[in-house]
Amino acid sequence: MSQQKNHKLQQLIGEIKACTVCKDHLPLGPNPVLEATSKSKILVIGQAPGTRVHHTGIPWNDPSGDRLRSWMNLDKSTFYDTEKIAIIPMGFCYPGKGKSGDLPPRKECAPLWHKPLFDLLPDIKLTLLIGRYAQQYYLGKKSKKTLLETVRSYEEYLPEFLPLVHPSPRNTYWLRKNPWFEDKIVPQLQLKVHQLLQ
Repeated sequence: MSQQKNHKLQQLIGEIKACTVCKDHLPLGPNPVLEATSKSKILVIGQAPGTRVHHTGIPWNDPSGDRLRSWMNLDKSTFYDTEKIAIIPMGFCYPGKGKSGDLPPRKECAPLWHKPLFDLLPDIKLTLLIGRYAQQYYLGKKSKKTLLETVRSYEEYLPEFLPLVHPSPRNTYWLRKNPWFEDKIVPQLQLKVHQLLQ
C-alpha cells in the first residue's frame, strides 16, 4: 500500500514540476522545487525558492539552508534524504525581486497542490512552519499578531507544528536581538528532529 501511495505521490510531484499556472508572473519562468516520499517523517514548509535554488533545482541550497541545517543539527545527506525530510514550500517557484528581498510566494501553489500532496504523506510527525506566510496559512487564527509572538508561543502548536523564524541572512539582526530563539527554540527543534529520525 505504501509503495502504491509513493507511486501516486511521485506522479503528483511530476505533475507539479510541469506546472505552468503562474508562468506569466515568474521573471525566471517556472521551475517548481519540492521533494518528498510517502515515508517522509518531517515536513519543512518554507516560503519560495530564491535564485540559487531556482538555478540548481535543490531546495534550501543557499545560506538560509546552511543555517536551517545547523539549527536542525543535520548534515546535508540526512536533510536531503526524502525518506526522512519532505520539503514543500508555500510557493514552488522563484517569485521575483521586491523592494526589500524576494516577493512573497505565489498564492496559487498552496491551495492548488498542498492538500493532494499531504494526503499522500501519512508518516509526517512534525511540520516546520518557516516564516510568516506558512504560519498564517497553517495556523490561521491561532497565529499571533507577530511572527515573534507566534514563534515564542511554539508550545501551543506542538506536536503537529513548530513555527520558526526564517533562517535567511536578512534575519541575522532579528536573531541577535532575540537570543532566546537560539537558546531555547533551537535545542527543542534539535531534540524533536532527532527523536523522530532515530
